[in-house]
Amino acid sequence: MTVKRIVLIGVMLVSGLTNAYAQASQETPGADLIVHNAKIHTGNPAQPSASAVAVKNGRIYSVGTDAEVLGLKNANTKIIDSRGRRLIPGIIDAHTHVLNELGYNYTLRWDGVPTLRRALQMLSEQAKRTPKGQWVKVVGGWSPYQFEENRFPTMDELRKAVPNHPLIVQYAYNRGFMNQLAMDAFGVGTDKFPNLPGTELEKDAQGRYTGVVHGYTFTFIAMETMVPQLTPDEEVSSLVQIVHSLNRVGVTSIVDAGTGFRGYPKAVRTVDALARDNRLNIRMPFMDIQFGDGADFNVVDAQITAITKTAPIAPGHNLHPHLAHGHSYQGAGELLSVEVHDHENFDRPTLVIEPALMHQLVERDISKLVQRRIPFREHITYDENITPFLDALEKLNQKMPLDGLRWSLEHAETISPANIERVKALGGGIALDTKMALHGDSFVKTHGRDKALQTPRLRHLVDSGIPLAMTTDAFRAASFNPWIGISWMVSGKSISGAEILAKDNRLTREEALKLFTRNAAWFISTESEMGMIAPGHLADFALLDRDYFAVPEAQIKSVSSVLTVMDGRVVYGAQDYGSLTPVLPEILPAWSPIKHFGGYYQAR
Repeated sequence: MTVKRIVLIGVMLVSGLTNAYAQASQETPGADLIVHNAKIHTGNPAQPSASAVAVKNGRIYSVGTDAEVLGLKNANTKIIDSRGRRLIPGIIDAHTHVLNELGYNYTLRWDGVPTLRRALQMLSEQAKRTPKGQWVKVVGGWSPYQFEENRFPTMDELRKAVPNHPLIVQYAYNRGFMNQLAMDAFGVGTDKFPNLPGTELEKDAQGRYTGVVHGYTFTFIAMETMVPQLTPDEEVSSLVQIVHSLNRVGVTSIVDAGTGFRGYPKAVRTVDALARDNRLNIRMPFMDIQFGDGADFNVVDAQITAITKTAPIAPGHNLHPHLAHGHSYQGAGELLSVEVHDHENFDRPTLVIEPALMHQLVERDISKLVQRRIPFREHITYDENITPFLDALEKLNQKMPLDGLRWSLEHAETISPANIERVKALGGGIALDTKMALHGDSFVKTHGRDKALQTPRLRHLVDSGIPLAMTTDAFRAASFNPWIGISWMVSGKSISGAEILAKDNRLTREEALKLFTRNAAWFISTESEMGMIAPGHLADFALLDRDYFAVPEAQIKSVSSVLTVMDGRVVYGAQDYGSLTPVLPEILPAWSPIKHFGGYYQAR
């Protein structure tokens, strides 16, 4: 044997031993994290409850008794005693609008504020710290029915609270309140103001503008583009704070349902700022909307161009370098055509779309998505518009089979039993939302209490077995807090305390939570690894500040997390676990309302 051959064999042996040692080191038994002494609701029918969970490499390692799971610890295992608290799977919000809300740090949030008196005080305090040239804004997430006073603010109250800055207070996508400085900046009464279809500017008896504007979604989106915008660094800071606010209420995954003015790939830069350092503390798969100018602009064509030419990407492609489902493209929607958007403004009667336009959407546009196997979602609120949409989709399916392609109706508040079955037969899902919890009192005034009691048909939907999730549709149309909606599904009461769901149309606590966990995973094709606390699933869960399954119904809307774990690491901690929460960067800018009030109201 030559010297050269002996040296080669030696190198191979050393290399083999090194690889074997490295493999053995990677497979060292023992958990990275163990949470014990808990009341675990697993969501797993095969093992509904447990007291301890172990995590390894970002996934659930073991679920069982304290004795079983604690036996898996090693010298490096982090041990957390839950002190008997309730632990649930991480909440998945399958339809929200995080990337649309990168102006978060400029916005005062009234989510959860119990009285109008306190809301106005917050406005006044914020006006004093807001620098000249900036606006004072409250944009979405609140309802007048949440206030003890059970009413909107008056214009006199708003002018008094904010005398020296432009002010806009926006209620969902229904109504806005502007002081004179804001009206001047917007050009109210001139061609500068976005007088889109459905826009109404209130006038007093003397014919003067009052500052109140009624409208639909696009009016308020256009107005938002006319106010001061954040710097790139401030947008990154906003995303950090949005995620922190979501983690606080136990949310570990969301589906971003699209933002026209930050359509792919524009918002990727902001997400990348966190993803590249593995600081994105939430899974954020996304749908995409493309907006543009001109009468001939086609949303679906622009979508296809964006993902095939501008920045090529395929459905399921994850842009996050470290996090499973961290920022993966999920397809087109929820807005596939501006012409057929039946805005869910419950202050106004049902907006019925011409059936021919619904047919055109399917035949001209959705057919292109089906051909390319691009998943899609379509915003349709009212059953009157769902029927012609399904008529056309059934015809398309006959000549171009959907054949397992994931698609869904978004919102679908008034969908009929017959149309539920049609969606199911076509393999689609339904992503409801919790707006009735915040705005159901308006729905009663517009459509009647009898209809409200069956809107949506929760019991029928759950019993039908159709892929079904509950979502928030935050941050403007409703609050990002899922517990408000969970409370409504269980108690039948809106945020005002009024009964708006019939007793036979409510859900058990387990059913309601499932719509925000295991069921929601279907909408991102992750049923095998998300939504349950089970071995092999991703390690996403929340330890609650009170036992959701035991507290009085009136307390459900106040549930929050004291410990949120995502990807096996603590992303939020409070009370006993405050020291475990990650240190976040300084909030930008220094005058930000979020810096002073937070993202969700907490009594001081």
